[in-house]
Amino acid sequence: MPTIKLDPIDRKILAELQNDGRMTNVELAKRVGISAPPCLRRVRTLEESGFIRGYHAEVDERVLGFEVKVFAMVGLHSQAEADLSAFEAQCREWPLVRECHMLNGETDFVLKCMAPDLTTFQTFLTNHLTAAENVASVKTSLVIRGAKDEPGVPFSILEARSVDD
Repeated sequence: MPTIKLDPIDRKILAELQNDGRMTNVELAKRVGISAPPCLRRVRTLEESGFIRGYHAEVDERVLGFEVKVFAMVGLHSQAEADLSAFEAQCREWPLVRECHMLNGETDFVLKCMAPDLTTFQTFLTNHLTAAENVASVKTSLVIRGAKDEPGVPFSILEARSVDD
């Protein structure tokens, strides 16, 4: 967990970079109301402190030929820490698994999977996921369409909380 406390300028920098990670430092400095040299120092501090983990292009999966998005709810036979960690490690090895989240409740994990077609996903499901060690059950839901896919965090909530404090 980062140890530095964010001030309003740091939060503005993070919000602006979250919206457009390709802008120049000069443009970023102008948007947050400071000069370029201290802006660059702040960005580097935010990177070194772990607030910024990386910069990525947002690609269009459908244009690239990935037509199938599936959420898979996975139940395990054992929830011992070693078994949970082993399943998470296995998920990191599967290219079709784009996200893996451990849950509380009936389902142990939810996986977001991307595949170019149903046949590819079905092959992954039967040959890898359901065949994996410790997997007791898998329930899948095919995404028909998405209504919202917003990356990052809602900085407006942070700003509202800091005003209320």
